Amino acid sequence: MNALNGQSENCAPQGPGDFCLTCLLSSGALLLAIGASFAYLDIEFGALFSHESAAGMGDFVVSFFPPDISPGLLYKTAYGALQTFAVAAIGTLLAALLGGLLALPAAGRLGAAPRQLARFALNLLRSVPELVWATLMVLAAGLGPFAGTLALALHTTGVLGRLFAEAIENAPPLAETSLRESGSGSAAAFFYGTLPLVWPQFIAYSLYRLEMNIRMAAVLGFVGAGGLGQMLYFHLSIFQQAQAATVLAAMLVLVLIVDGLSHLLRGRLAG
Repeated sequence: MNALNGQSENCAPQGPGDFCLTCLLSSGALLLAIGASFAYLDIEFGALFSHESAAGMGDFVVSFFPPDISPGLLYKTAYGALQTFAVAAIGTLLAALLGGLLALPAAGRLGAAPRQLARFALNLLRSVPELVWATLMVLAAGLGPFAGTLALALHTTGVLGRLFAEAIENAPPLAETSLRESGSGSAAAFFYGTLPLVWPQFIAYSLYRLEMNIRMAAVLGFVGAGGLGQMLYFHLSIFQQAQAATVLAAMLVLVLIVDGLSHLLRGRLAG
């Protein structure tokens, strides 16, 4: 106890002069970098908050109201929302399957060399943003939702594969070890000992990524990947703000519905 108390006293601040020099230098460097960024970008805050800018932004916002609720546009918007959801759902499903396959070697289940190779592949997939993947897929597969699905699947595979691998690595090994000592094979011990422990985490991670992919699927339409994003880009490009407002409202409703359902499902899994 005396030794522990002595260690705690050594770790505690000794007085006003006891400070972290590294923390101070790091904070100063961060503030210097922020100041240099403002100076380099040459942002004119006076022009941003001037009367002319405020009036222009106000006129732009007013031009979105009232939204266009004509039956033809509502039908197209509903179809675009369904397409956006389908792109996100299929992309997430493909990513969960591929990520689960890569998670096993990434967790070291197949040896050191496959572990390094799988982790490199996962890092490569998730280091490329969805918009970049979408641009590449549009060039490779053409315009449309197929390109958006592939883009989401590739990026999300890197994210889910890494999360799945960490869940497997952090799972308590007692159940699997007991099955191995009882004579079970490696595959059976994993499926009956470790997988039931990490399966709820797999589902929760997949649902969370589905929420994010709904938003990203709408953005991918700006590069020709279909869905609500492509509709929004079209209407904004020809200055149809009323129609764009309807598409934006559909995006909001879709995100709220998916978020609510995902939260409900995660709550049931946790329960």
